[in-house]
Amino acid sequence: MSTAEQQPDNPAPSTPDALLGPADVRELAAALGVRPTKQKGQNFVIDANTVRRIVRTAEVRPDDVVVEVGPGLGSLTLALLEAADRVVAVEIDDILAAALPATIEARMPAKKDRFALVHSDAMLVTELPGPAPTALVANLPYNVAVPVLLTMLDRFPSIERTLVMVQAEVADRLAAEPGNKVYGVPSVKANWYAHVKRAGAIGRKVFWPAPNVDSGLVSLVRRTEPIRTSASKEEVFAVVDAAFAQRRKTLRAALAGWAGSAAGAEAALVAAGVSPQARGESLTVEQFAAIAEHKPAPERPAL
Repeated sequence: MSTAEQQPDNPAPSTPDALLGPADVRELAAALGVRPTKQKGQNFVIDANTVRRIVRTAEVRPDDVVVEVGPGLGSLTLALLEAADRVVAVEIDDILAAALPATIEARMPAKKDRFALVHSDAMLVTELPGPAPTALVANLPYNVAVPVLLTMLDRFPSIERTLVMVQAEVADRLAAEPGNKVYGVPSVKANWYAHVKRAGAIGRKVFWPAPNVDSGLVSLVRRTEPIRTSASKEEVFAVVDAAFAQRRKTLRAALAGWAGSAAGAEAALVAAGVSPQARGESLTVEQFAAIAEHKPAPERPAL
């Protein structure tokens, strides 16, 4: 167990510094009339020690431009501003987005010009203000964590390092390796972009309201060299989706629809050096890419 994982997750008392403690978070929420909702996956971090631990684990550097998705009331945002050169926060909630700049100015005035807010759904963001982001650090809403993560990695290739806090079960899936029973679509697609690993566990008591599930940290370091393949990302992901849509079936059967027939799937698998009797959960992202390269050409209807 790493040093980061050994640190307690008991909420610290409200601190006199710029970061938000439990009382600060509740006071801010009350002033804004905000009540966290399950619908939006809102669980606010109320422990300054935890957000500093996240920033340390993310290895945020003084020259980093960090993008944060779902900053909420600003607990993690403030800790990121302490360590990074710039922070760009993407917030979908109208009330929270309107309030965050004032919180930054009140608690960390020297860094207010190093902060930018994008009031939008992260799934719709195609560009960010200022220099290109070098890191993504976020407490992602549980209900949209995987699509948001994959979308940000895809749209912003300048992001070299990512650390996200997600539901523990999702963290396990993202970091799973071939052969693991929870290895699946998120695991393979995350590996297309980055080297992925579990980076710690987060207890429930550091959140308000406390969630009914544990949370985990996942570290993703962008591949310095992309996967070597002549297939496009879309072509590779189509194979991945098909393989796991019927994960209990052999790949010969599971990829029949993708290939046009079971025989076509077998031919593609053999050409890629993969056993037709294998299952998707045993394959690496490189093997999925190899299969995509050998997709059979669609048969032309007889005249």
